[in-house]
Amino acid sequence: MSAGAPPMARDTAALTGRTFDLVVVGGGIFGACVAWDAAHRGLSVALVERGDFGGGTSAHSFKMVHGGIRYLQHLDLPRVRHSCAERTALLAIAPHLVIPLPILVPTYGRGLKGKAFLGAGVRLYDLVTWDRNRGVDDPARRIPPGRFLSRDQVLAEFPDLNADGLTGAAAFHDGQMVNPPRLVLAFLRSAVGAGAVAANYVEATGFLREGDRITGIRAVDALKGGEVEVRGRIVVNAAGPWAEPLLASRLGTALKPPGTYSRDACFVVRRRFPGPFALALPGTTRDPDAVFSRSARHMFLVPWREFTLVGVWHVVHEAGPDDFTVTDAELESFIAEINHIYPVLKLTLDDVCRWDAGLVPFGENAPGAKDLSYGKRSRLIDHGAEDGLEGLISLIGIRYTMGRGEAARAVDLAARKLGRNPPPIPVGSVPVHGGDLTDFEGFVAEAARRHAGLMDVDTVRALAQNHGTGLDAVAALAGERPEWAAPIPGSRVLGAEVVHAARSEMAVRLADVVLRRTDLGPGADPGDAAIRACARLMAPERGWDEATTEAEVADVRADLAAHRPRGPVAAG
Repeated sequence: MSAGAPPMARDTAALTGRTFDLVVVGGGIFGACVAWDAAHRGLSVALVERGDFGGGTSAHSFKMVHGGIRYLQHLDLPRVRHSCAERTALLAIAPHLVIPLPILVPTYGRGLKGKAFLGAGVRLYDLVTWDRNRGVDDPARRIPPGRFLSRDQVLAEFPDLNADGLTGAAAFHDGQMVNPPRLVLAFLRSAVGAGAVAANYVEATGFLREGDRITGIRAVDALKGGEVEVRGRIVVNAAGPWAEPLLASRLGTALKPPGTYSRDACFVVRRRFPGPFALALPGTTRDPDAVFSRSARHMFLVPWREFTLVGVWHVVHEAGPDDFTVTDAELESFIAEINHIYPVLKLTLDDVCRWDAGLVPFGENAPGAKDLSYGKRSRLIDHGAEDGLEGLISLIGIRYTMGRGEAARAVDLAARKLGRNPPPIPVGSVPVHGGDLTDFEGFVAEAARRHAGLMDVDTVRALAQNHGTGLDAVAALAGERPEWAAPIPGSRVLGAEVVHAARSEMAVRLADVVLRRTDLGPGADPGDAAIRACARLMAPERGWDEATTEAEVADVRADLAAHRPRGPVAAG
């Protein structure tokens, strides 16, 4: 069972001295899923990540697990089915970290904005995804069929919505990630439990090569220094937007055609509608690829924890993957669009407590185009066939939701090239770490009874959402010392979670804990007291002296500052 999985220990020596079946470069969702899938099929796997696991594009996603309803506009039924299957898989194998998200789409008048048109789409989606709950054991994690709300019901949920011409709404469900980096980590912990070796802060700097065959990678240990050689029969380049620069700089190999990437951006506001619904409203741009479409692409206001997520905005990004930001001027333009389509919000830059952005593959667009074409498919490249470089595969994933399924395709290809035939993992049969439960609410109630003298039910629920059946390992630490049972100032995060992250989840930097292993930093700045409390707990675990501890605090503060507005936008 995943609750008893071994801790993740950072041991770069374990990467050397043997030849793995697969060496995976990249510890985002696609690389983590490749490691998970391959390890559970019996292949030996090593994975290296240049920063922290899930710390790149995966950490900065919009946190939605898309079931493919919007692809009905393109009449792309295979893509609808594929997306729905991946949402189903995540709800089944990670029921603590992925939950159903109800979404309300208001309808106005008749025609493309009316209830009949949208209702037909929702009904068609229900038919196309008739098996959307197959293998999802927990009734609370199942996706219900679409339904319709009356005008009065819509206004009861959103009383400030524009009522002029409002006829009601269609409601459907998608999925939402409780914590995207922890989902990456759950896949990796499960992979490590199945025998994989993983290390963060190990950057691939080149490839080992014998003639026209890639035989592994050269890497640098960013924490301890020194070069590491990791040998493998197959190398899977799953470095996301860094995959192409790595190929170009170290092998002189370019993808054909070269990839186009979008900087997908959203922001977080510390306001939340009282009900459970996300709200989808037409923005100011259209989907040029849609066969059937409403007036514009939808913008989303999505409840998440005590916040609302707002997005998503797409901008074609032509510079390198390390060179992008979201400026105050851009945030002002995003806010202006949201205020235009939902004026009563009256958002300002002061309401934004954090922005997030990551690079994802995009479609081909003319320079300066306003109505942008999205990317359609992930790219899986066999470099033996494409470039004559055997032993190398690149996987550049289209979106977080597709990580598990696209990883399976990559492992299928790798296995064929190895001359192996391990059967694929049946969908929903192998839970990620912490996901081996069939009734989340029942698990929370039972855990709350078990730990009644140590923590209240809300704290138990928060732990269960992040750790699932691994909750007891954290609770055991909380029972060892009073300071570990106490919450970090201003939060429900226990000191034990910080210690557990350092001991069992390969958290080696303070930012790993504040921004990715816990709920402290992903939504808003948790404050100096919280950051320093984490630092005091981490320091003895990592052997930091005072100067190192202060440097770690400064690094977290810099990251948090970089992801919030910098100040008023100058006029003109």
